[in-house]
Amino acid sequence: MNKARPMLYTLSTCVHCKATKRFFKSQGIIYDFIDVDKLEGREKEDVRSEMIRLSGTVRFPTIVIGDTVIVGFYEDKIRAALGL
Repeated sequence: MNKARPMLYTLSTCVHCKATKRFFKSQGIIYDFIDVDKLEGREKEDVRSEMIRLSGTVRFPTIVIGDTVIVGFYEDKIRAALGL
C-alpha cells in the first residue's frame, strides 16, 4: 500500500467529489482535502494554480497520491495508486 497521504481537491457540491471521499473513508484511508469552492481571493487562485501545475487543468475531483495525479473519480486508478 502506498504510504503517501492522499490530497483531494474537491468542490463541496460535487457528486463525484463526495463519492471519492466516501470511497476513501470506506477503505479506512486518511486523506487531506480542500473544498476549493469554499476558498476566496488569493487563496483560491493559489490552489487553482497548484491544480494546473499538477494536472494541467482545474477539474474535480483531482486526487494526488504520491507522484500520481488522478482527475475524476476512477476507483480502479485510485486503488492502483494506493496499492489496494
